[in-house]
Order: sequence, then structure tokens, then C-alpha cells
Amino acid sequence: MSSDDELAERLRGGDEQALRTAYDRHGAAVLHLAQRLLGNRADAEDVTQLTFVAAWTGRDGFDPQRGTMLGWLLGIARRKAVDRVRAAMRDGRATETARALHPPPGAEETPEQIVDRLVVADELSRLPDEQRRTLELAFFDDLTHAQIAAVTGLPLGTVKSHIRRGMAHLRRRWEVDGAARGSRSAGPTRAL
Repeated sequence: MSSDDELAERLRGGDEQALRTAYDRHGAAVLHLAQRLLGNRADAEDVTQLTFVAAWTGRDGFDPQRGTMLGWLLGIARRKAVDRVRAAMRDGRATETARALHPPPGAEETPEQIVDRLVVADELSRLPDEQRRTLELAFFDDLTHAQIAAVTGLPLGTVKSHIRRGMAHLRRRWEVDGAARGSRSAGPTRAL
């Protein structure tokens, strides 16, 4: 039995030290793949962490007869990276919509844009203060996640979580009442 086979057996048995050993052994390869797919070290680190959490929670699904532990972990990492890209695309579309709702000074607004802006302002006011502030800094001040963390003093992961949850809340509202229907852009998006 190879050392990865023994490691897999221990992992499936719920040995937390086996997870640590798997990370020590294969974490760099998972990080490398995630960084290649995402092009961003911070996102790649998040995907690496998500990969090993998913490996732990789904450890019963690993079958050494079907492939190596490294192959299994890289497969998880690839799926997590794709999920991250898709989420960024969704958030990018929502970001473009929110930016369109905040016209530059002196620009003439259509009645639809005014209604959309009021709906967004109402929904933002319903969010918890920190979450609302992070969204405002991201959309209206055009700050990156790292810049928001520096301005607010919040950890980077908390900033990302606030933005993700706030965007999900706004997205649900838009889906329910169809707000911002005409202002959504199908053009290229910019990740935060």
C-alpha cells in the first residue's frame, strides 16, 4: 500500500492529522492549479482552503481505485475555481447594474433608472451597517476588497463575505420584483 493509500484510509476514517498531512503533501499543487485558473493569489488561497474543507467533508467519496489523492484534490480545486469564476461573473453583472444606478454628476437619468436607484437605496438601507458600508465602498467609491479592508479595518475575508451576502440579498430582491431589469448590462464585467 502506498503512502497516499494509507493516508486516504486514515482520512476516510476521520483522522484530522491525515488532512494536515494531505495538505502538507499536496497543498502547493492545489494552490498552483487554483492560481493558474484564477490568476489571483488571494482567490487561489481561498480556493485551496475550500478544497481541503470539501475534501474533509466529502472524504467518504474518495476511492483510491478510481485515481490518486492528488488527482482527487485537483478535481475538487478545479470545481471550486470554476464556482469562484462563475460567482465573480454574477457579481460583476450585479456590480455593473449598481454602477449604472449611480450616474455621474450632471448625467440625465431615465425614469427607470430613478426607480431602480430608489429600489437599490431602499434595499441597501435594510442591510446591516457593516455590510451596507462595504457595498457602498465597492460600488460607489470603486474600491477593491483589499482597499475596503484597509479603510474599514475589517479582515479581508469579512469584507468579501459582507459583499457576497449583500449582493445575494440584492440579487434575490431583483429576482422577486424584477427591479433593474432594463439596466442590467450584458457587456464585459470587472471583478472587484
